[in-house]
Amino acid sequence: MEQTSLSILKQYWGFDKFRPLQEEIIHEVLLGKDTLGLMPTGGGKSICFQVPALLKEGICIVISPLIALMKDQVENLRKKQIPAIAIFSGMSKREIDIALDNCIFGNIKFLYLSPERLYSDLVQERIRHMKVNLWAIDEAHCISEWGYDFRPAYLELSKLRELHPKVPMLALTATATPVVVDDIQEKLGFPEPNVFKKSFRRENLGYMLFNEENKMGRMLKVIKKMGGTGIVYVRNRRETQEVARYLLNHGVPADYYHAGMEMADRMQKQEAWTKNKIRVIVATNAFGMGIDKPDVRFVIHLDIPDSLEAYYQEAGRAGRDGKKAYPVLLYQQADRDELWEHVELSFPDFKFIQQVYHYLANYFQIALGAGQGMTFDFDVVEFAKKYKLELLKCMSALKFLERDKWLSLTEAVYIPARIKFEVDFQELYKFQVRSANYDNLIKAILRIYGGVFDYYVPINEFELAKKIGKSIDEVRHMFQMMQQYEIASYLAKTDKPQLTFLQARVDYKNLHIDMGFIAQRKEFKKEQVKAIYHYLDTKDCRSLALQHYFGEVSEEPCGVCDLCVTRNFKTEQAEKIRLQIQQRLLEKPMTLHELIDSLEIGKEDMRLQVLRNLLDAKEVVLHENLYSWPVF
Repeated sequence: MEQTSLSILKQYWGFDKFRPLQEEIIHEVLLGKDTLGLMPTGGGKSICFQVPALLKEGICIVISPLIALMKDQVENLRKKQIPAIAIFSGMSKREIDIALDNCIFGNIKFLYLSPERLYSDLVQERIRHMKVNLWAIDEAHCISEWGYDFRPAYLELSKLRELHPKVPMLALTATATPVVVDDIQEKLGFPEPNVFKKSFRRENLGYMLFNEENKMGRMLKVIKKMGGTGIVYVRNRRETQEVARYLLNHGVPADYYHAGMEMADRMQKQEAWTKNKIRVIVATNAFGMGIDKPDVRFVIHLDIPDSLEAYYQEAGRAGRDGKKAYPVLLYQQADRDELWEHVELSFPDFKFIQQVYHYLANYFQIALGAGQGMTFDFDVVEFAKKYKLELLKCMSALKFLERDKWLSLTEAVYIPARIKFEVDFQELYKFQVRSANYDNLIKAILRIYGGVFDYYVPINEFELAKKIGKSIDEVRHMFQMMQQYEIASYLAKTDKPQLTFLQARVDYKNLHIDMGFIAQRKEFKKEQVKAIYHYLDTKDCRSLALQHYFGEVSEEPCGVCDLCVTRNFKTEQAEKIRLQIQQRLLEKPMTLHELIDSLEIGKEDMRLQVLRNLLDAKEVVLHENLYSWPVF
């Protein structure tokens, strides 16, 4: 029976129908058209490229900015028995070589790459020999020169067309302003505009915003009132622990999460929250990307996010099950001021960038003219502390060094230990006979892990140590010895960020940095901050403010945000006051004080406002200091 998009969806995902826009986007892709899809967080973007890629012969190459997201998607595809692999920093050259060969000669359907990987001549040459059926560009707002999450390598993606000119491109993002939408299509070389956009309105989300002096107290009230699980976002790692401790001390099961923690700890905390063993996870913005927990009832921000794009994505992690949920933003005037100060720190001057480059080369003991292609584990916090550099300013300098291709820096990600046997089965057996103390370890590997003769296989060293009755250090030493004997290739686990020098070290006085770009970027960032201020100060409707920012024309208030709820309450209260005024004045004319004091609803200023409105509308008449309700 011929497969269709719907049959693929049912077979692998178990759904009987597509979500809004998915089917339309898939149809365009199958027609071979370049397409841009704008779908809110949790809208099912990945299915838009996974379904058509499974329908077509060949491999889909997915460009994604986050290693953790790539690994998560690859793992989910493999659980569905769909062959998929990812190539990222931390893998050895040989490991990458084997993975690329499997994409050419094996049955791999999805290859996930970071945009930086496409700089490699090896990767580009291998892609030429692959039967590519689709380019899928995830988080496509990064393509735009003005995208909020700037990744310089995304600006090179149009070069993919040189490798396979007839293969269509599908770009996907949750957040893009009209300027960014146009820029994405221009940068990718779309022959004609082709945009599918889902409304940025999330009907089930009631956006709430409070200018609050006691943010911790208000947060606690919100959590206790809302029920269910949620996320609290804070700006730095120290705050994650302080806020989690505060919640625990007030009877709320909570834990903290940030990128500086060991990967095993992060995974354990994330799983505990996902399975509702804890109610609240307090995190930096390192948490949430790629996590599809449907029943999040609230997302609370204790600090103002850097942009409305970031806020929309983070707030959108609430209510993915379609039920009522509340993104809540708590702020003070000091937070507003700090946001503007962050802009200044995010765009350092040329002298500071030179200084960071000089310190970086000394830190890793790179000689002049050396270092090109060298990769190191890198802890930016430790580096900034050593040279007494302001952290945000230092990280910004690294970004601009990366943009001008002096270096590349990946996020921290856990990569497990891997092993591959470099001899055939007969040679391995001879080794087992000669070296009896390795026999149990080799047998355990062969029993637990498949494909170990063909490619690098992730292994659990603790599990292997337990099975053969040895310590973890003994097992690691045995792997290292097997590598020395050239029986196997062994790659130790890592969870550090990776920094790679892309060019040989130059004297810092010869460092070229595009300061014109930095000045343009700074102006754009200022506009983003002004947009946040507008969101904070709007008197109309929070949802409408977000929709208008993303270029969506709508004038229908959501009815569920803090402004709409307050306005609706005042309208209902005003109508009740009006009816009571009518009732009192139909009984007899009254003086102002008599009338206002006789009312039982609302505060005095509200009662006076309603009375003024009735006078203006001539529903109430004032004659000789007496108010009356005329009967016509």
